[in-house]
Amino acid sequence: MDLLHPQLSAFAAIIEEGTFEAAARRLAVTPSAVSQRIKALEDRLGQVLVVRQAPCKPTAAGERLLLRLRPMQALEAEAMVDFLPEEARESVSRPIAIAVNDDSLHTWVLTALAALHDRYGYFFDVRVDDQDHTLDHLRQGSVLGAITSERKPLQGCNVYPLGRMRYHAIASPSFARKHFREGMDAESLATAPMIVFNRKDELQWRYVRRVTRAQLAPPIHYLPTSTGFVEAAARGLGWCLATDSLFQPALQAGEVVIVDKHRTLDVPLYWQCAAVRSSTLQRIGASFVEVAGRLLAHST
Repeated sequence: MDLLHPQLSAFAAIIEEGTFEAAARRLAVTPSAVSQRIKALEDRLGQVLVVRQAPCKPTAAGERLLLRLRPMQALEAEAMVDFLPEEARESVSRPIAIAVNDDSLHTWVLTALAALHDRYGYFFDVRVDDQDHTLDHLRQGSVLGAITSERKPLQGCNVYPLGRMRYHAIASPSFARKHFREGMDAESLATAPMIVFNRKDELQWRYVRRVTRAQLAPPIHYLPTSTGFVEAAARGLGWCLATDSLFQPALQAGEVVIVDKHRTLDVPLYWQCAAVRSSTLQRIGASFVEVAGRLLAHST
C-alpha cells in the first residue's frame, strides 16, 4: 500500500527502476497503467518529467519534482510503521538513496550503514562520486542526502559537519627514489606518473598546486578505486594521495612510503540532507556524525 498519490509513486518507480516495465512489476500493475499515470502527472503539472529512454531519466522538471518527492517517501515509510505496521515491511525495505565519496565508503561509512541496518532494518542505495560532486546527486533529487566537501547548504537542506580526511602523498620506495630523490618540486612532479581517481578528481591537482604554482602536465593513470590506489602505488604505477587508514598496512609492510611527511591535504566533509522532520534522516545523520567522530583521523 502506498500513501503517496499513485502518479507520484509511478514516477518514483520509473526513475528508480529505469524502465516502465520494471516500474510496473514493482507496483504490481501493467506498463500501460504506469504510462497513463505518468502522462496524467505530466499533464497536471504541464511539463515533461521523464526522458523516455533506457534507462529512463528525469528531465530538469523531473529533477525538481524528485527533490520534493524523496523526503515525502521517507515520511511515508515512517507513517506506515506508525499506523500500519503489518503493511510496513515493503516501505521499510525500500533502499534509501545516498551519495558518498569512495574514500569515505571504504574507510568509515560502511560502519555507520551496518549499525543503521542492524538497529532499524534500513536498506541503502549508495551512489558513489567524488566528494566535490556528490552534492549534484542531491541537487538533482536522486538521493535523500550526500556526504560532500561543500559546506554551504542547498536550499531546503540541513548541513552537519563530520570532520576531516587527511591525505598523504605515497609511492613505492623504488618510485620515490627514482622520481623524488630531491623531494617533490615542479621539476619532479612534471615527469612523475600520477594516479588519479577519474577526470572529476581534483585532489591530486590541488596537492600539486600546493607544492608549486607551475602549469604542469604529468603523465596520468586514471584508476577509479580508492583501495586500488594503494596497490597501484605499491606496484610502482605512480604516486597518489591516500588517507591514513587506507595506506597504513602497506606502509607498515614497506610496500609504500610517504613521499613528503611535511605536506598533507585535509578535506572537510559534511552530511547534507533534506530539511524535513524525518526520524530516518535524523538517525542517519546522527550515525554518520558519531562514526565519523570516532573513525576519521582528524575530526573537528
